[in-house]
Amino acid sequence: MRQVRGILFLDYVRMIKANKSTDWGLPDEDMRWVGERIDKDGWYPMASFERMGNAILRHVAGGQLNAVYQWGRMSAAQLAAAHPMLLAKGDPVETINRFRVLRATYFDFEALQVPMLHDGEAQIVIHYYMGMPAEEAASLQTQGFFEGLLGLAGAREIRSTFKEKSWAGAPRTLLDLRWDP
Repeated sequence: MRQVRGILFLDYVRMIKANKSTDWGLPDEDMRWVGERIDKDGWYPMASFERMGNAILRHVAGGQLNAVYQWGRMSAAQLAAAHPMLLAKGDPVETINRFRVLRATYFDFEALQVPMLHDGEAQIVIHYYMGMPAEEAASLQTQGFFEGLLGLAGAREIRSTFKEKSWAGAPRTLLDLRWDP
């Protein structure tokens, strides 16, 4: 069973708690987390995380994937503030390398791989092992996150495209990132 770290799970629980009048349509096994204290360093079921994410996409973002992308961009600054050593100012490549190490602490499986990384470009393989629309939303959030992270590291003229999309039938999702050093 795949798991996600509490620090990420907590974001979803907080969004659900903030909208108490919403009928989330979540099973009891997921809603029980809303009433419990979430340990930021604990491990939580990826299946609950996925269902909560789908419910948040539907009820908070109104199904708008651009909102998920924008949230990803904003979350880069939040993560950098929480982990000041993440950013290597003026060195986007080193910043991505540092993130690779940090990312390994958020999932107990290989959600992201960086098969190619050098000055001015990177490729990220994204695979959260979720169904649709969760996998697409998580990939767009990841795209926004990396654009935000690169910008914080000093990259300019950031461009990103999905070369392959698992939600469109490809065997994997491949994010291509390019920037001016």
